[in-house]
Amino acid sequence: VGVETAKNLILSNVGGVMLYDGGVVCKEEHRGSNFYVTREHVLEGATTLGAASLSELRTLNPFCRVDLLDGNSTLSEEIMNKDVLGSRRGYAAVVVATFLPKKELFQLNELARANGIAFIMAVTNGVTSSIFSDFGPNHEITDATGEPTQTLAISNVEVLDSKPKLLHVAGVKEGEQVVIVTVAQNEHGLEDGDVVVLEDMRQGMEGLNGMSLTVKRVAISSPTSAKVDTRGVAFKTALGLPTESVVSNFERQYDFYKTAFDEDEANANKKFPVRTITIFNRLALVLNDDNGKKVLENTSVDAFREYQSGGLLNQVRPPIFKQYKSLAETLQGTPVPQMLRGEDWELGKGVEVHLSLAAALDFYEKNNHWPRLHNADDASQLVDIAKCISDSRKDTEGACWAQSIQYGFPMGEPRDLNEKRIARYSRLFAAELTGFCAFLGGAAAQEVIKASGKFTPIDQWVHHDEEVLAVDECASNVGPLFGSRYDYQIAILGKDFQARAANQRVFLVGCGALGCEYLKGLALMGIATGKDGKIVVTDMDRIEGSNLS
Repeated sequence: VGVETAKNLILSNVGGVMLYDGGVVCKEEHRGSNFYVTREHVLEGATTLGAASLSELRTLNPFCRVDLLDGNSTLSEEIMNKDVLGSRRGYAAVVVATFLPKKELFQLNELARANGIAFIMAVTNGVTSSIFSDFGPNHEITDATGEPTQTLAISNVEVLDSKPKLLHVAGVKEGEQVVIVTVAQNEHGLEDGDVVVLEDMRQGMEGLNGMSLTVKRVAISSPTSAKVDTRGVAFKTALGLPTESVVSNFERQYDFYKTAFDEDEANANKKFPVRTITIFNRLALVLNDDNGKKVLENTSVDAFREYQSGGLLNQVRPPIFKQYKSLAETLQGTPVPQMLRGEDWELGKGVEVHLSLAAALDFYEKNNHWPRLHNADDASQLVDIAKCISDSRKDTEGACWAQSIQYGFPMGEPRDLNEKRIARYSRLFAAELTGFCAFLGGAAAQEVIKASGKFTPIDQWVHHDEEVLAVDECASNVGPLFGSRYDYQIAILGKDFQARAANQRVFLVGCGALGCEYLKGLALMGIATGKDGKIVVTDMDRIEGSNLS
């Protein structure tokens, strides 16, 4: 996961990337997931993962500084460095791509939070992967979606002194005053709460230029039986009328169908069916929030009555401030952990993954080693630890423990832990699959980019558990291992899979951004390495400058 993340960040042209490998020496099985580790690195017996990857990573982008942290330096000291790689700047983000002892991991997270550094943890164990994102207690998001903003031409502005019953604007009651803006476009594309700036207002309304206002969508009630075609020409033509005329037409329609409904004895004690139609060429200006009050400090609602022609609504994205919780807090206080698949989240399957993570950290504290591959004793101990953690949290509000979950909501009723899943997590803890590494490397790199304030970070935790991949219950299929580069894959998917994979014949069309990733994944998995296997690649495009990223 670490080399995948570093590769993606370097290609994204961040200022610099500092590697840290904890002194882990290259082994044969690392060649199944780290595409820079060679047979020579393994035979040397002293080359670390970081050292094996450093020179190759540097070739990806000459404008990105890349270096390897000295083995004598501690992470807690390095994170406080205010001159990283000679940039005279500190770290913007820390990515943890492997498990660390709990005390060290929590300390690193707290230091990052205290110094305004984004903290991302992305780990994969067997068929389970998890990513955690913490942008500190006060993170500013300047652009939540990255979507282009709208510029809308105003065709009319009306002040309704008494909002009609059939007209709907969130937060505006019947009879209250409301300012309605009609735009020239058929669909404004804005949501409730979006902010716009008034521009190019003319003919006595120049004082409103540059003013920011919050807008709300406008809707109207229509009898369901009227079957109004909102995409039809008649409906769109009708919306060209003043708002009062539009409402008047809908009121006549409403009264006609309501009268017919009431006169039908079969409808006695039935509710008159009504649908709400959003009028996408109209917006209501909010004048009772902070933006609106600032406008009214300099003018009055009557200023909007002066409208004759012209004017623009320019959408702006006000900054969003979010507070993120620490790793220690969320590891306990996440009652329904998010899963990559929505149905898994609704069923509460993230609970077992979350408890397994917490149990693994406690397991290391007790044994000074992580759960070993295919070790039944370690698996049994990890299950016991997970059960103890769950039992100790039952009386803690908002904690993650084994309770029934329906449609993503905790019900507070105890349930049995799925011990089989937790035991499998332990047995496969040491193994990793290249596909999970590639996915997490991309996701973690994207989270780092979000430290700039652009795009919305994930909501702290996201897990994924692909149970169908594991065949480790069949001991003869997953062991004994050969000491090969595919050992981790065999430990999870089995010898039978590896034999079939070696003799696959693959035709890969396109070797660009995605094609290269696919080809790398196929190579790391050992696809087409058998006597009957073959990979054929075709791509007619010429290499361009944009391909370098």
